[in-house]
Amino acid sequence: MTIDLVTLGEAMGLLTPTEPGPLLRKPLLRLGFGGAETNLAIGASRLGLRTHWIGRVGDDEIGDVIVRELRAEGVSSSCVRDPAPTGLMIKTVGAAGKVRVTYVRSASAGSHLCVDDIDETVIRGAKVLHITGITPALGDEPAAAVAAAVEIARAGGVIVSLDLNYRSALWDPRTAAAALGPLVERADVLFSTQEEARLLVDEVTPADCARALSSLGPSQVMVKLGAEGSVAVIDGELYRQEAEVVTAVDPVGAGDAFAAGYLSELVRGVGPRGRLSTAAKAGAFAVTVSGDWEGLPTRSDLRDFEGREDILR
Repeated sequence: MTIDLVTLGEAMGLLTPTEPGPLLRKPLLRLGFGGAETNLAIGASRLGLRTHWIGRVGDDEIGDVIVRELRAEGVSSSCVRDPAPTGLMIKTVGAAGKVRVTYVRSASAGSHLCVDDIDETVIRGAKVLHITGITPALGDEPAAAVAAAVEIARAGGVIVSLDLNYRSALWDPRTAAAALGPLVERADVLFSTQEEARLLVDEVTPADCARALSSLGPSQVMVKLGAEGSVAVIDGELYRQEAEVVTAVDPVGAGDAFAAGYLSELVRGVGPRGRLSTAAKAGAFAVTVSGDWEGLPTRSDLRDFEGREDILR
């Protein structure tokens, strides 16, 4: 199997009301799915990479949806069907446009990911292994699986990419920092928000945060700043990338789109400025559509980006 990018983590069912407003007043819900790692795998696949996802879903209809949709998006998988149920997210949008996500994931199938699920052959044959800070927060076994995948990748000369993706609902800052620090040291590429960076470094400005994170090990560090763009330190050089101006509909998945854009160009041999530009466009395009991954762009979308008046203000 020839793979450009492999990732591992939890995919969950996603219920969203068909209209904005409190869940109590919205009797109709739409079923989909999401997850940082599957979002990224789909995003990179749409941009031309051969992607693979390792994970567990329940032997239930939500699990069926996830497996089917990944296949439809061109993402291959090593997916264990677990006797535990697939986790579930409920996403609502308030009157002011604020998105709220509630998780039902205790003892879910995804939290049972373990070292035995890691396909060493797939990882060794890939160009990039992408992990996030969500998976090790799910428990000791998922954390061990992530650590094993990283060691396989490093031994095989595979680029290790890490998105800190801190989730306060899963662990406290001190516990997260203790677990994520060793992963940062083993990563080649690092994605972080400014708030996440401060789990590990004390600097104030985004540029100083990027430099400090780079000093921990990664040669490519991207600090995402939302509407203010991003700051990166790549091979010791500082870069600033402006954000694309769009009308945001749903902010969920923007960071995954940004990482997918960057990594897709990294695999293709594009230089730093081109990687950051594509990342910015992919992140902006994603927020113009409701859903965790539905708005992730294709190459054609990116080529037409500046001419699409329907998404630009």
